[in-house]
Amino acid sequence: MGRAADGSGRRPDIDRAPRRRPPPADRRARPASLILAIDTSSARSALALIDDGNVVHEEIDESGPAFDLPSRYREIAGGTSISRVAVAAGPGSFTGLRVGVSFGLGLAMGLRIPIVPLPTLGIQAARTDASVLAVAEAGRGRVYYQSADGRTGVAEPGELPRDWPVVGWLRPNTQSALEGVGLRMEPDAELRTFGAAAGRLLESAAEVAYGSVKLEYMQSFSARTP
Repeated sequence: MGRAADGSGRRPDIDRAPRRRPPPADRRARPASLILAIDTSSARSALALIDDGNVVHEEIDESGPAFDLPSRYREIAGGTSISRVAVAAGPGSFTGLRVGVSFGLGLAMGLRIPIVPLPTLGIQAARTDASVLAVAEAGRGRVYYQSADGRTGVAEPGELPRDWPVVGWLRPNTQSALEGVGLRMEPDAELRTFGAAAGRLLESAAEVAYGSVKLEYMQSFSARTP
């Protein structure tokens, strides 16, 4: 975690401020290659429009009822032609995952366009080219993790690998717990945004049948070693 300019070590307010990029000036002129990416699986939720790997518009804010997915979709994508929908498929909370994936799947089916599942931890890892420990909220102070050497699991802060800096969206208490055991969070300002990271994964991610979108909850997310 980078230190604030005043040396206090507190995270700058800008790191937690909702991020918004301006919508395109003329949505109707956009080509039909736009991809809508959705992630409601962790402590923050995100929505992005991606055109050929470039982020056209995105919104990132705290997860919960205030992140009104249908309204935000209409705000950033109303009148555009979406060619694919990408959804974060976990691991993550049961409710959070279902909100984003259900909306994305319904949209894809209604528009008759492909859907692409993306791994929640893979999105966080793709926010940098450096070797990192990608994390996401698992509840009760625990986190899901994916290490740079391929290990995955669910762990308490004190049980996490300490070989790499940490990237991920966590609740303040969870982040403080990780920092309290000596783990260093990479500052958001030094990382790619959600949309840019999703765009990287979409270069090789596979489309799946509507009925084949598999979500990873805690029960299905098992520890793996390389």
